[in-house]
Amino acid sequence: MNKALETLKERGFFAQCTDEQGLSDLMDKGPVTFYVGCDPTGPSLHIGHMVPFFALRHLRAAGHNGIALIGGGTARIGDPSGKTEMRKMISYEQIDSNVEHIKAQLDRFIGFDGKTALSENNKNWLADLNYIDFLRDIGSCFSVNKMLTFEAYRQRLERGLSFIEFNYQLLQAYDFYCLHQRHNVVLQIGGDDQWGNITAGVDLIRRKLGGTTELNAQHQAYGLTFPLITRSDGKKMGKTEKGAIFLDPALTPVFDFFQYWRNVADPDVEKFFKLFTFLPLDEISSICSGNINEAKERLAYEVTSLIHGKEEADKALAGAKAAFSGEGDKSHMPTAELLKADLENGLGLLNLFTTTKLTASNGDARRLVQQNGAAVNGNVISDVKYTVTSKDLDSDGELVLRAGKKKFCRVVFK
Repeated sequence: MNKALETLKERGFFAQCTDEQGLSDLMDKGPVTFYVGCDPTGPSLHIGHMVPFFALRHLRAAGHNGIALIGGGTARIGDPSGKTEMRKMISYEQIDSNVEHIKAQLDRFIGFDGKTALSENNKNWLADLNYIDFLRDIGSCFSVNKMLTFEAYRQRLERGLSFIEFNYQLLQAYDFYCLHQRHNVVLQIGGDDQWGNITAGVDLIRRKLGGTTELNAQHQAYGLTFPLITRSDGKKMGKTEKGAIFLDPALTPVFDFFQYWRNVADPDVEKFFKLFTFLPLDEISSICSGNINEAKERLAYEVTSLIHGKEEADKALAGAKAAFSGEGDKSHMPTAELLKADLENGLGLLNLFTTTKLTASNGDARRLVQQNGAAVNGNVISDVKYTVTSKDLDSDGELVLRAGKKKFCRVVFK
C-alpha cells in the first residue's frame, strides 16, 4: 500500500475508499492533488472540523498537493448531513465574512503557498450558475432513487427535508467536477458522513468526462472518508456542556482549549494523539505507556501549540500548573478584575462565583458550596453565607477561585 495511505490508516484517518488499490497505485506514481471542504456557517471552525485538515497535512508531508475548499457558495444552502433540521439561513454578507475568518484560521494551520497547499471558494463557480442550464447539464446525471438511499437523506426524510437541501449533493458533486477541471483534483477526503456526497462527485466526473463505463486514465477520481470521531463515552468529540471547542480564542479561550485536552478520558488519549498531533507513533506509544496525567498534559500542549502557537501553549501550560499545583504563572490563568471597594465592603461567596462566571447563577453557586466544591485560595468553603474580604487574599493580594476539580478563575482587584 502507498506509504501516505498507510500513515492515514495507522493514525485512524481511514473509514471507506471508493477504490483503495487504484488510489494507492496512482499515489505511488507521483503527487496527486486532493481537496477537503468545509462550509462557513459560523465565524470559526471548531476542533471537530479539523480532522480532515490534519489528514491534509499528512498527505502534503508525503508530497501530495492539498486544496482547502471553503464553501462560500454551498453555505447559502446548508448541508443536511448529520442535521436533524434545516440550518438557519444566514446573510450572504455574513457568509463572506465567515469565509475570511476561516481562511485565516486554515492558513495559520496549513500555510497556503499557492502550490502544494491553497484555498478555494466555491462561490466563484456556484454563485452565478444558470439554474436551467445546471439542471440540464448536471441534474440529468443524478438518480433520485439512488440519492434517497444515502443515510443523510433517509434520516431527514423522516423529519422533513427541504427541496433546497436536496440540491446540496448536486452542488458538492459539482465542486469536485470543477476542481478536477481547474486543478486536476483526483481525490476528495472528508468525514464518513460525507460518503454519499463524495461518491456522487466521483460518479459525476465519470459520467461527464470518463465515458459511461470506466474512468479513463486522464479522468480518474477517488473518494476517501475518515471515521466520525467520538469520545470513549460515545459522545461527539469536541463538545462540552458549554458547546463546541472553537479555534477562535474569542469563542473558546486558549486556557479552556488547553484544559479540554488536559481533561479527556484516559481511553481517548492515544487515539487523540494520533489524530491531532504529528508526533511519531513510537513516541506516542512511549508517552501513553507512562503516567497518564503527564500524557494528557503533553497532548494538551501539543494540540494547543498547533492551533494557537507555542507562545500561547506555554502560557496555557503555565496557567494550568498554577491552578492545579501552584507551580506556574497565575497571570496566565483565566482572570477577572473587580474593584477594591467591593472587597472592602465584603463579597458574598455565591455572588463572587457567579460574577466570575464559574457558576451560571447564585443557585448553581449555592449547590456547589453545599457539595464542598467551592474553594478560595485552596480553602474549601461550605458556608453559603460566607463573605470574602481582604483576609482571604493571597500574598499577591489576589484570589484563586476553584469550582469543582477543573474550573479556576484568578481574581485581581483594581
